Amino acid sequence: MFEHDVMQTAAALRSPGARAPRPGRDGAARGADHIADARAALDRITSLRSRVADMEATRVDTAGLPTAPALEPLLPGGAIRVGGTYAVPESVLLAMTMLQAASAAGAWCAVVGVPSFGVEAAAAAGIDLERLVLVPDPGDQWLAVTSAMADVAQIVLTRPLGRVVPGDVARLSARLRQRGAALVALGSWPGADVTLRVTSSSWSGIGQGHGHLTERRATVTATGRAGAVRPVSAELLLPAADGVVRAAVQAPVALPGDTRGFRPVAVAS
Repeated sequence: MFEHDVMQTAAALRSPGARAPRPGRDGAARGADHIADARAALDRITSLRSRVADMEATRVDTAGLPTAPALEPLLPGGAIRVGGTYAVPESVLLAMTMLQAASAAGAWCAVVGVPSFGVEAAAAAGIDLERLVLVPDPGDQWLAVTSAMADVAQIVLTRPLGRVVPGDVARLSARLRQRGAALVALGSWPGADVTLRVTSSSWSGIGQGHGHLTERRATVTATGRAGAVRPVSAELLLPAADGVVRAAVQAPVALPGDTRGFRPVAVAS
């Protein structure tokens, strides 16, 4: 085959009318053509590799994925770790808030098995709907769908449907690290790096039999895997009156007889 110059590239073999070259001058000419074809194919491969490298350079997950400022004190390093797993047992709004900052920074997000995830609420929270993939009902294939979403999204929010065995957790964690993604589980997740739980909350806005709910003040506690991180708590407005999740800032209260920070003000008689 090598002596008679009949080795061909795959592209040449697939082209219509391709035939084996004859020995001699015709074979030498065809051999030169095959070399040119191989060089052109190599140039195309190099160009494609360059384009892929440029696309990967625009990813926002090189060190960590940003999260909402209200959640930064609750997460190690103040960000969502690439390859990390996070559990939010009860609150859809809290889980949605974890996606907001990364989505605003250009990350793709996926939501699997959460039919109550509202698109309008997501848009109001600042999540880019153009980079949001929704799979409301994956059925009994939720784990396979969640794993597949890790190939295209940098944060995957999923509701575990059924028992999650350690082997599945290990395989999915490896895939997250390989793809540069993170997982937020709406529910319990074995070995989660951080679990965010609403430990207490109260609503305001209801008066003496009248009014409507305006905002919810909640204490959110973060615990680490197997107690590796000491629990940390933060007071959040979940949500505030304008629908945004933010840290609850307690207004200073003046005690009776305490004039610090106050100055006399002239009042017209």
